Amino acid sequence: MIDVVFPCLDEAAALPWILRRLPRGYRAIVADNGSTDGSAQVAARLGATVVHVPQRGFGAAVDAGVRSATADVVCICDADGTFDPQQFPRVVDPVVDGAADLVLGRRRPASRTAWPMHGRAANALLAARISRRESVTIHDIGPMRACRRAALLDLGLVDRRFGYPLEMVLRAARNGWRITEVDVDYLARAGGTKSKVTGSVRGSLRAARDMRTVLAR
Repeated sequence: MIDVVFPCLDEAAALPWILRRLPRGYRAIVADNGSTDGSAQVAARLGATVVHVPQRGFGAAVDAGVRSATADVVCICDADGTFDPQQFPRVVDPVVDGAADLVLGRRRPASRTAWPMHGRAANALLAARISRRESVTIHDIGPMRACRRAALLDLGLVDRRFGYPLEMVLRAARNGWRITEVDVDYLARAGGTKSKVTGSVRGSLRAARDMRTVLAR
């Protein structure tokens, strides 16, 4: 069994499609971060384990979800419909097979509207900086990834905001983890709405601020 942690804030429109596309052997943990649109109820009705996370922040939701998981291998993925759950084995299988310790889903936009140019450019610059700094080869600090649960908790990640994905990569690299990437499709967000992070300049700036804090530690 593989546990998939979905940090969630007002994603009721996307959850039915996501949860119905989970591959056999994958179990959903929806870490609800204070949704007001009924996301938690939708997730529970569709059979997901719902973890209520009062502390706001992407990292807070993921951490709570991971701590609630029981599977040896966990996958982490946004709950907004931008990733296809049918592609989870791409990031999970190398971890299960022992070929990698952390697998990152490298986003390949399925349309022009899926990933705005300002988001792509900022992400590419950050990935290049981390690759040089940590002697790893990565092209995307994306939110879809897989690793072993116990090893992730042992990293002692402290960021509870949008710096969490970056902190995970940095600490994993410094602890000698084998980090690889696989291509995954990146879709337009469910309902045609914009991503809370990459969908606006304001969201991207907020994420960049959180990541600068991580880099400064």
